[in-house]
Amino acid sequence: MEYSAGNRGAGVRSDCFVNLVPSPDQGISIELKSKVRSMYGESILALCRRMLVFFGIEQGTLEIDDCGALPFTIAARLEAAIKKQLKTDKEFLLPMLPQNSSTSSKDTDRITRLYLPGNNPKLMINAGIYGSNGIILDLEDSVAPERKYEARFLVRNALRSVDFYGAERMVRINQLPAGLDDLEYCVSHGVNVILIPKCEQAAEVLKTDAGISEILGRKNETIHLMPIVESAAGVLNAFEIARASENVVALAIGLEDYTADICTQRTPEGKETLFARSMVVNAARAAGIQPIDSVFSDIDDMAALAQTVTESKALGFAGMGCIHPRQVAVIQENYLPGAAETEKAKRIVVAYEQAEKEGAGVVALESKMIDRPVVRRALKTIERAVRAGKIPKNWRDSHE
Repeated sequence: MEYSAGNRGAGVRSDCFVNLVPSPDQGISIELKSKVRSMYGESILALCRRMLVFFGIEQGTLEIDDCGALPFTIAARLEAAIKKQLKTDKEFLLPMLPQNSSTSSKDTDRITRLYLPGNNPKLMINAGIYGSNGIILDLEDSVAPERKYEARFLVRNALRSVDFYGAERMVRINQLPAGLDDLEYCVSHGVNVILIPKCEQAAEVLKTDAGISEILGRKNETIHLMPIVESAAGVLNAFEIARASENVVALAIGLEDYTADICTQRTPEGKETLFARSMVVNAARAAGIQPIDSVFSDIDDMAALAQTVTESKALGFAGMGCIHPRQVAVIQENYLPGAAETEKAKRIVVAYEQAEKEGAGVVALESKMIDRPVVRRALKTIERAVRAGKIPKNWRDSHE
């Protein structure tokens, strides 16, 4: 019997394949094949020996086919292979980077969230340089069923070891109930947001929330939730899902599965999804959380993406998903307030504040009445422009 994990082959980079062959007739031996053996062979072997001792593996042969894997990947692959052989609750945890223990907030910008397959370390290593607000390590659709077990270890180690340059660290777990088992590999390892796919009812949010609380115990830590509505039932239950827990910070929609569920095809015009998207926006806004739009599947058509983002923003969404790094800049640029939008917001705030100072009971700008909801919206626009560096924090000083 052999126990293996990982990937190998001509196109594999930053990964490795490990194969553990038990043998009761000999001690432990390690066979390492690596193009970088002359430089890193001893450190790879030392890591593997430490892990074998840690898990009490004293007999057999460990075969390693290395394609430039970093320590967090090697450790994940070897632990997965070992635990396919042994039943143990022990975890071999590499030290967590200091910046990976930070938390996010309810109002964190989520204009872009970049999906990364949870079993592909090559895409994880430099994902933070593209400037996405969030990085999603995906355990669901992008991982083949037979690889989901080993992907959990890789996602856990990436959360602890990879610097995502300030991006919110997200994990999309599997559809419940299987997704509840994924929580052990995310919670307590630096995750900020758990995405709940194919969510159809508030009970799924509550079960996820309870599972997180059970793992955290008495730790004073908050992990946020982002349910993804992907069916007709989910759309109709969107408001109850959105307000199911105080830890829900955003409600997303997945249009590929939704259109399949209502037996139609997605079109460029999007008429078939307008009802669902509007329901999600209204449910999220009514619950006081962020509505997040679906991904745009054509990674080569930036003009169409920009148009989609403009329409998405007009519907009331606060952001959308990315399936390729080149989409990040286009989505952010078109979601962020433009110069005209920002200037109008500044005029609204200044006019309202001036009227308050003068004790005026009625405020008008360009023949239109200004009330508190309009001012709140203008302030949010200004705050986003400030965070994006489009205007200075002391914008009032330079406003004429």
